[in-house]
Amino acid sequence: MRDFHMPGRSGVFAMNGICATSSPIAAQAAVAILEDGGNAMDAAITAAVLLGLCEPSSTGIGGDMFALIRPAGGEKITGFNASGRAPAALDAARLRDAGESAIPLRSAHAVTVPGAIDGFCRLAEDWGRKGLAACLAPSIRYAEEGVPVGPRTAFDWKKNAATLQGDGAKHYLDNGAPYALGAVFRAPGQAEILRRVAEQGRAGFYEGEVMEDMVDSLRALGGLHTAEDFAATAADYVNPVSATYRGYELVELPPNGQGVTALLIANILSHFDVASLDPFGAERAHLEAEATKLAYEARDRFVADPAHALTDRMLSTETAKRLAALIDMNRAAPTPPPAAAAVHKDTVYLTTADKDGMVVSMIYSIFHAFGSGLASKKFGVNFQNRGAGFVLTDGHPNELRGGKRPLHTIIPAMIRKDGKLFASYGVMGGQYQSTGHMRVLSNIADFGMDPQEALDAPRAFADPYDGKLHIERGYFPEARAELEKRGHVLLTPDAPIGGAQMIRLHENGVYEGASDPRKDGCAIGC
Repeated sequence: MRDFHMPGRSGVFAMNGICATSSPIAAQAAVAILEDGGNAMDAAITAAVLLGLCEPSSTGIGGDMFALIRPAGGEKITGFNASGRAPAALDAARLRDAGESAIPLRSAHAVTVPGAIDGFCRLAEDWGRKGLAACLAPSIRYAEEGVPVGPRTAFDWKKNAATLQGDGAKHYLDNGAPYALGAVFRAPGQAEILRRVAEQGRAGFYEGEVMEDMVDSLRALGGLHTAEDFAATAADYVNPVSATYRGYELVELPPNGQGVTALLIANILSHFDVASLDPFGAERAHLEAEATKLAYEARDRFVADPAHALTDRMLSTETAKRLAALIDMNRAAPTPPPAAAAVHKDTVYLTTADKDGMVVSMIYSIFHAFGSGLASKKFGVNFQNRGAGFVLTDGHPNELRGGKRPLHTIIPAMIRKDGKLFASYGVMGGQYQSTGHMRVLSNIADFGMDPQEALDAPRAFADPYDGKLHIERGYFPEARAELEKRGHVLLTPDAPIGGAQMIRLHENGVYEGASDPRKDGCAIGC
């Protein structure tokens, strides 16, 4: 339990339903649909789509989505992959011949076909209770009336406004300037799209005028996207993968997401007595950094489109044992070559639960801040740049090819204990997410923290892109000095490391929600 003399927030306890998101507006909308007879899936879809308006630098209808679902009345967890694919006509050889060594982040070639809307439509039909139109109604209203810009959203908007270009700048800047704290952001084009999706389902997005607006806009920017690429978009149900750490089973989605990286870190750390270390000391931060370096180097060799990923190598306990043996507790190892996926920190995560026991863990993103920085001309669909997750290396499992899904950084998670669901959670923050999943689990399993304490705790991250140990101001000077002594190059980033949401399930049926103070959001129960 936290010290009530100190600043902080308490967990939120509820029995009839709960939602934890990075926006109070989205959390409240989710709880409202629960109170109106909806279930956890209705609440998740409601909150997710609305977050695209509350945090447009982080997500939107031009992005992708993943989910884990624990149904009411059962313990089997179902995985769901609603990530899009590269246009059929695009491949790595074309870009190599043009002199590129990586996919240009802010180009049409980085734009994979959006998968999220197809996913929301599918989940609403398969799992929802209220219907898609009811789930989209709050977003339609807010897109028309406007959403007030919160503190963290304003911070991100100002920091990343320069990435917006062309129609992206037209739709997502306020007379050429970033939306400021307390300003009202409106998106009438998105309201019209969502009305069509509410009436027509996925056809309202992947066919007709909305699809034509996206395809025409992308082709005008040099893209190779076609109507057939959009028509072929389809989400998939997948079987989750897991690893056990200190009696807790961490459940993740298989590739093309990086959830297997979190599992590899868990398996590496299981060879060390983490619980004996100071939770906020240099030794734990060092160990976590070294495990991260090794696991992410493996990720960038093995994680790719599901048909090409070498998943067994990431899940192998023998792989973890050999990697653990490479860790020198007294000295930082050199950082491996830059990761295949470019660094970014923009995603939204949410989790919901209802009175019947359905729990949803959902993550939704456009990759970098404002994605590619591009948008469709008429409706203002914010195009993701997930294609930047591919590599151009000939023969690599994650090589760019038409119709493939790229390596994805966004991952939802759940935790089981003694065969029963213990928690639903996710940690935003791009590359950090795999490390963040394990960090939060370790905070609970090794140090007995409650959910809110586990999210509040300071973070450090051995970034595979710049080779530095990113460290939050929550670490004391003594820990920083010891980390530098061991060879780490420290960097205190402008923004905090990631953000997170969690729902813990107590045995008596009570839900406990936690929300990361690094974001604007909260947990709300009913």
